[in-house]
Amino acid sequence: MQTTREGNAYIGELARGCELCMQGAKLVLFVTGLCREGCYYCPLSEKRRGKDVAWVNERLVKSDAEVIAEALRMRAEGAGITGGDPALKLERTLHYIQLLKSKFGEEFHIHMYTATCLDEGELQKLKSAGLDELRFHITQKNRTQVWESIRKAKRIGLEVGVEIPAFPDGEEEIVEIATRVASLGGFLNLNELEFSDTNAQALRSRGFSLRGDSYAVVGSREAALKAMERLERFADARVHFCTSRYKDAGQLRQRLLRTALASAKPYEEVTEEGLLLKGVVYADGDLERLRLRLVREFDIPPHLIAVDKEKRRLETTREIARELAKYLKELRFYIVEEYPTADRLETEVVPL
Repeated sequence: MQTTREGNAYIGELARGCELCMQGAKLVLFVTGLCREGCYYCPLSEKRRGKDVAWVNERLVKSDAEVIAEALRMRAEGAGITGGDPALKLERTLHYIQLLKSKFGEEFHIHMYTATCLDEGELQKLKSAGLDELRFHITQKNRTQVWESIRKAKRIGLEVGVEIPAFPDGEEEIVEIATRVASLGGFLNLNELEFSDTNAQALRSRGFSLRGDSYAVVGSREAALKAMERLERFADARVHFCTSRYKDAGQLRQRLLRTALASAKPYEEVTEEGLLLKGVVYADGDLERLRLRLVREFDIPPHLIAVDKEKRRLETTREIARELAKYLKELRFYIVEEYPTADRLETEVVPL
């Protein structure tokens, strides 16, 4: 069993989808919030759960162009199609797979999650559209029927796996699922079970508790690693355990860093965490006229100061903002740190 710096562990060859996720190279395409399973541990937010809406990374999808733009912005090498359950909106899912493959080519790797027991016709449609990898979520509702879908998916040439949370008392079940999926030529991904705003009450009511240093459930990691120790003796076993900490601080950070480096404007600095640092100027009136005035009076290179129409402000370097703040007391200057995502969430705003 091999381990990574972030605490992940794996046996055998990693799935290609996992490799790209670890590089931050996967676009996250949320096709729908609809799902029939009703898992009490589902971590989906209220704005997504049960709602038939699509998101690409942190952007609500209104057009195909936005999906492509987001992929280009982060220089994605693949996409993970998720939900909800994308299979419940199969035609929409097929459309997005075809859209991405036609734009970025066959090497653009696409994996998909589902809890639906797909028939051979549905699987063939996904394969023909360009899907590379299919990951089944095993639940109380589908656990007896899902294996036939896994067998058929593998038979038609899809890379196939199972992805489940690791429950504190789930060691035996993990071993059973891992050996069975290995016998079919597939892999098993284990996610550390974690608390979210939407599942916290359900988890606590079932006796689960929060580990102090993260959102992870006490005992989840231990169950996964004990099962993996037993599975090491199986030559065909392919198991990957992904920690809560890694998903929050590793996988997300890599995606943010990749996006920031690809999309940063000349006046924005990229932090080690993949956030953007800049100076901003708030003022009333015509911002473009103010920009031109500042360029002329303070000899600012034009590419280092711009109008942000969305947030109604000027943006520039931190150094320029600090210098301007010394002389222009009638304007409001700040240093801002924000995510390089569509929502542009600000994590820190410091007045000058």
